Amino acid sequence: MALRLFNTMSSQIEDFRPLRDHEVRMYACGPTVYDYGHIGNFRTFVAVDLLRRFLRQSGYQVRHVMNITDVDDKIIRNSARDGVSVQQYTAKYEKVFLEDAAMIGIEQPTLVRATEHIPEMADFVAKLVEKGFAYRTDDGSYYFRIAKFPRYGKLSKRDFTGMLDGARVDVDEYDKDSARDFALWKAPKPGEASWSTSIGPGRPGWHLECSVMSMHELGETFDLHAGGEDLVFPHHENEIAQSESFTGKPFAKFWFHARFLLVEGEKMSKSLGNFFTLRDLVLKGHKPSSIRYLLASVPYRNQMNFTFDGLKQAAVSVERLRNFRLRLNAANFEAGTIPEAQSLAAETVARMKAALDDDLNTAQAQAAIFEMVRQANAAFDTGGIKQDDVAPLLAALTKFDEIFVVLDDDDGTKMKRVLDWAVAEGREKDISTELCNAIQSGELSDADIEKKIDAMKSARTSRDFKTSDAIRAQLTEAGILVEITKEGIRWRRK
Repeated sequence: MALRLFNTMSSQIEDFRPLRDHEVRMYACGPTVYDYGHIGNFRTFVAVDLLRRFLRQSGYQVRHVMNITDVDDKIIRNSARDGVSVQQYTAKYEKVFLEDAAMIGIEQPTLVRATEHIPEMADFVAKLVEKGFAYRTDDGSYYFRIAKFPRYGKLSKRDFTGMLDGARVDVDEYDKDSARDFALWKAPKPGEASWSTSIGPGRPGWHLECSVMSMHELGETFDLHAGGEDLVFPHHENEIAQSESFTGKPFAKFWFHARFLLVEGEKMSKSLGNFFTLRDLVLKGHKPSSIRYLLASVPYRNQMNFTFDGLKQAAVSVERLRNFRLRLNAANFEAGTIPEAQSLAAETVARMKAALDDDLNTAQAQAAIFEMVRQANAAFDTGGIKQDDVAPLLAALTKFDEIFVVLDDDDGTKMKRVLDWAVAEGREKDISTELCNAIQSGELSDADIEKKIDAMKSARTSRDFKTSDAIRAQLTEAGILVEITKEGIRWRRK
């Protein structure tokens, strides 16, 4: 089975076939770096990361480009408010975004920044004017003439045939139900940052930036354009209009959009007190691996209800997977193989691939790996796992983690960085006891814990139960739960 994806342009699930064999060129709208990213933003970024990883696992070479919007209305306004340059203002938030993305296992794509492509953007506008698709206003701004592009609305499936020609909008965000000639280039206003270019002084409009940068990096037509569902209109609709008017060619073959999330059943907003950045969640003591697992658990086209109970369950799920891998690596198995165990591993890999091929159905992929864990754990208890069965089961876990990225326990180190950041930012009041406990647990590496477990085993073999109990108490204090079973000593982090 080959990958099938929902294409927003056709409103259908289609076979995904790139324009060039074995190579995928994809562009994803990245952050506007004017503030900290919230969990709704990162739901989209995780979805794109899952797609990128699965494409690579499926044998494709992936050229993944993401823009950093480092100039727009909010950035101009906020940098002026703070009395710093646009570059100074955005550098802080770009750094934070990249740190947060890495914290939850998002691979860094090729980054392109709007301020690094200003001359190309000016040339793009000049070409649209020459073709009759754009015009200059008296103040030196340039607008795209929507009436010249009759297919406007084909992505969002809206009919704009009756719109008023010449009505203009010069802000980056506007009424989602209207269509008016949109700003390609904005003339400078007093106190605003601007650039001198071949078409005069000013700065690019938000929509223009993505068209120019994506085509610069990937060509006039590329395989897939991704983003959140909020970008379908007007941003992506405007990208299509200006890009296809410029080239006369299709802009992107596939359009991939992730849905919004709710928080505890409600739309996320600061006024409701349910607006959370990644760092807010970590300060409450939630592990980065739990956050990624939860964000990945609902297929990207389904609306997700992000809850704190769900985060707790995600932590349990991640620990179950980690403990299963530890059990495979630590237990002593009899020589030989069990055909059923071999089949279980192979069938799990096939089920995970089939699920992800089916429009990136992450929920079914997670269900497949947990069914394997359930059956394998039952087989452990009845001698149904032999030495030669361990490698295929571990290989299935590896396949899963190539996509979901939750098995390696580096949460403590990542959470410590957030704690240090909170102290530096004067946010000590937001640091929870749960965060401190999680960091204490994470300060012990798996190797450190295994050494203590080995010492416990030696002490018990020598019937030195006092020493064994003391080591167990130390581990418990550090947030490590130790179980003594007939198979030996097992441990897991709280």
